[in-house]
Amino acid sequence: MVVDKSLSNVFTQTLEQAIDGVVAIDSKNRVILFNQAAEKLWGYCKEEVLGKNVSLLVPDHIKTYHDHYVNRNRDTGENKIVGTSRDVPIICKDGSQRWGSMSISKVDIGGHMLYTAFIKDVTEQVKAKKQLELLSLVTDKTEHAIIITDPQWKVVYTNDGFSTLFNYTPEELLGITPMNVLTPELSDTRREQVRAQLANGKSMRIDEVLQSKDKSKCWCSIMVNPVLDEHTQLAYCVTIINDITQTKLHEILHKQILNAIAYDESHEIVMEKVCHEITKLDHYITPVILKAEGAHLQLLAAPSFPASYRQILNTLPIAEGAGISGTAAARGEDVLVTDIQNDPICELYKTHLHPLGYTGCFSVPIKQSNGQVIGVVTLYLKNNVQLNALHKHIVNVITPLCGLAIEREAQKANIRHLAYYDALTQLPNRSLLHANAEQAIKDAKKNNQKMALLFLDVDRFKQINDTHGHPIGDQLLVALASRLNLEQSNADIVGRLSGDEFVLIKQIETPEQLHEYIEELKLKITLPVHLEHLTLDPTMSIGISIFPDDGHDVATLIHRADMAMYQAKSSGKGRFAYFSHELNQLAQEVQELEMELEKAIKENLLTLKYQPQISMKDETIYGVEALARWDHPTLGSVPPDKFIPIAEDCGLISELSLWVIRTACKQMGEWRKQGIALPTMSVNLSPSNFHNIHLCDFIINELAINNLVTSDLMLELTEHVLLDTHPSTMKVLHDIHDKGIDFSMDDFGTGYASLSYLRKIPIRELKLDRSFVQGLGTDKTSEALSRSVLQIGESLNLDVIAEGIENVEQYTILKEQGYHVAQGYLFSKPLNANETEKFLKNKHQSN
Repeated sequence: MVVDKSLSNVFTQTLEQAIDGVVAIDSKNRVILFNQAAEKLWGYCKEEVLGKNVSLLVPDHIKTYHDHYVNRNRDTGENKIVGTSRDVPIICKDGSQRWGSMSISKVDIGGHMLYTAFIKDVTEQVKAKKQLELLSLVTDKTEHAIIITDPQWKVVYTNDGFSTLFNYTPEELLGITPMNVLTPELSDTRREQVRAQLANGKSMRIDEVLQSKDKSKCWCSIMVNPVLDEHTQLAYCVTIINDITQTKLHEILHKQILNAIAYDESHEIVMEKVCHEITKLDHYITPVILKAEGAHLQLLAAPSFPASYRQILNTLPIAEGAGISGTAAARGEDVLVTDIQNDPICELYKTHLHPLGYTGCFSVPIKQSNGQVIGVVTLYLKNNVQLNALHKHIVNVITPLCGLAIEREAQKANIRHLAYYDALTQLPNRSLLHANAEQAIKDAKKNNQKMALLFLDVDRFKQINDTHGHPIGDQLLVALASRLNLEQSNADIVGRLSGDEFVLIKQIETPEQLHEYIEELKLKITLPVHLEHLTLDPTMSIGISIFPDDGHDVATLIHRADMAMYQAKSSGKGRFAYFSHELNQLAQEVQELEMELEKAIKENLLTLKYQPQISMKDETIYGVEALARWDHPTLGSVPPDKFIPIAEDCGLISELSLWVIRTACKQMGEWRKQGIALPTMSVNLSPSNFHNIHLCDFIINELAINNLVTSDLMLELTEHVLLDTHPSTMKVLHDIHDKGIDFSMDDFGTGYASLSYLRKIPIRELKLDRSFVQGLGTDKTSEALSRSVLQIGESLNLDVIAEGIENVEQYTILKEQGYHVAQGYLFSKPLNANETEKFLKNKHQSN
């Protein structure tokens, strides 16, 4: 026929030799070509097929409709079979089934539409795909987490169990190296060791802490099986992961604690190990372990908390409302707080916890078999994380173990106490003091550190004994020993040497650090001691020697500190001296300055000067800032940046600030009597001023005495007050503001407070620090920063003051930027009262 003749011999022979099956049909759907590969695929010889309807080769369930499908494409051009490739079942002559990947071509030859099908045998591939689908079904239904990686260690598959355990969707991990997200802290060396073992075809099984998408952690049993290709090269790795957290907790914590007990480690070390193991599992929880000591809780371990909060925990009372730990110990039952900021149990401590990100906490008492509470385990929860089953399980596991460690330590302590502790003060005695000091020296040598030994002697102790009797003297020693013992968190060693002599040993980094520590120690020592019907104001003379500068053994250091102590005592009570000449000279100068400053405050030898503040809008008086000045008869003018830090260090800042407020209010009242217009008086206060709960009453009283109203006074604060964690600070601030007194934020932009802290207290003014003003006109960064501070102030509806303006160019820039108030030498230096009075009058007349 015509069509047959149209088929070239070359075309026919090519198709006959094709490795894939080829079937061609004519316009009547009859087979006109059936090559050798097709014969092999279907099992028919070509004589059985040629000239027959192609439906002979299709499965039975579509035989009836097959011609209709082909003819519709031929007649209408609707294309559902041509130009596509799909897997189709092949029903062989013997009834067996194979699979072929079929694509169809359509050719118009002389008006006749021919179809040619190319069929590739994919039976084995389809079987493998079916098996993979079944395997995928099995892996997705198992509770185990399964992950498959390629030779480049990239993820090609994860099951539903993996998504459930680690919260990752399969799409999130495809192409990712799983060790990077599950074990981000694993060292590069360990990663290479794991990969080398797997590349060699060796399976491995390990227990490891893995991290989920939300950063939570769990202990997992990991089985990794490498799959090698025919060339023994790594093709895939199949990893099966099981969560074994609960089992591992028992295993690890039991082992840690019981081994520590067996090796006679201190219970503090035991508890710290427990805390570290817990934080490995979940970084959103912070464990704290305390033991009961009389009416208080003593901190055993809280390694994740800053020292300031650990000090609070170390003296926590066992009482209702004394934080969650104190409350749980008092009740003898579990306590859960879900909202630290609003739960009354945490009222006294929420200001310490909020900056650290803690929002909830859970506390469980540790009890003896008789029901007596001997300690507390508390979990602090961060970022609104809720208490879950894992957290409860952790507490259930460690509570009895902690109880065992505490009881064991108590038994040891009773024996040790009899041998090594002073019976009166309960401090380490001479024997233990020397032993501990020798060990501290060894540690300091090993770590190349310096160490200070403080020799303390009670001033006029013999006179106290002679006047009031030895029982009073003993009570005083006990009180002072208690105060020194409270410093043990800041000192390596504290002990009673003999009589009224004590020793403190502290590691130091800088002389300034040591000096600050001594000043704090002096303040605590000199607090009044109330004994029966008698109140004493104790002082102690302190001698200091430094290791290794002043000696390399305990005896030498104590001897030289003793010599320095006598030198201090000869200078007056409550003094300290260094064995080193250079350090001692510096200490004497500072102490001399402290004494002179105290005298100046008491005898009213300080003065106030007043620097005007000018409104940029109309150049009228906005107010004045009161500034303390000290002119000493022999030392000359002592600058504020020298005597104010000294006042802070030695505890005189409160008296100094009260003097400034009293003097400023008095001067303001006198100007008001004279009819001199002055809108407001600004006074600077230190963060420590707000520790005084009577500050508000004092200010209101001074205003009333001088016939002033609360709007006459503006209190200037620094950003440091917003970071102050003292429990009274925020209350005193709000008490003052509630009375109608406004606050100004001084030196804004130079501190460490974030903008969010501005919401804590109601600020009315921001003061741009002079360091930004100095760069105006020459430094574009300073201009940008000053503009930013103004924008912050205006967005909060605050007046913004620029201080330290010294020239017209600075003033012009600030005025153009939109600043409200100016202060600086361009307008006036700080003036005394008479000079200020003249300035105000002249300014008023000129306006």
